[in-house]
Amino acid sequence: MASEEFRLVSPTIDNEGKLPRKYTKGGQGVKKNISPPLEWYNVPEGTKSLALVVEDIDAPDPSGPLVPWTVWVVVDIPPEIKGLPEGFSGKEDEIAGIREGNNDHKIPGWRGPLMPSHGHRFQFKLFALDDKPSLGHTVTKERLLDAIEGHVVGEAIFTCVA
Repeated sequence: MASEEFRLVSPTIDNEGKLPRKYTKGGQGVKKNISPPLEWYNVPEGTKSLALVVEDIDAPDPSGPLVPWTVWVVVDIPPEIKGLPEGFSGKEDEIAGIREGNNDHKIPGWRGPLMPSHGHRFQFKLFALDDKPSLGHTVTKERLLDAIEGHVVGEAIFTCVA
């Protein structure tokens, strides 16, 4: 049944799938790095932890190809949590145990993307895990993806454009 599907949404993404400017470096969030609000539904049974990875999947590498650019990594999200509020990044102490990993700027938290051109797609991917991954002190997307291999019980993805 489609309504039972594990889903990830942001209430601020409009019907055209556009990421509001305030969440980018080209908008009012330029100095605040405001993370967008996220909500999820129908977390799979048996989930012990959730993890989030947000990437600009149209980021160009200076040498030519497109290489996803990690914008945000969030781990150790308790499965009973139903979302993250706007501006959550940098305030993880409000929800015990949640940690932010390093983005591709090598710093933890959401870093509003600076768009060299319009039309970049941003992929938000939420992983439902059957265990809480052991990631050590410094969390990165690569460490997370290695640690969750074989432990993903569900994935919810949405893509928007900035």
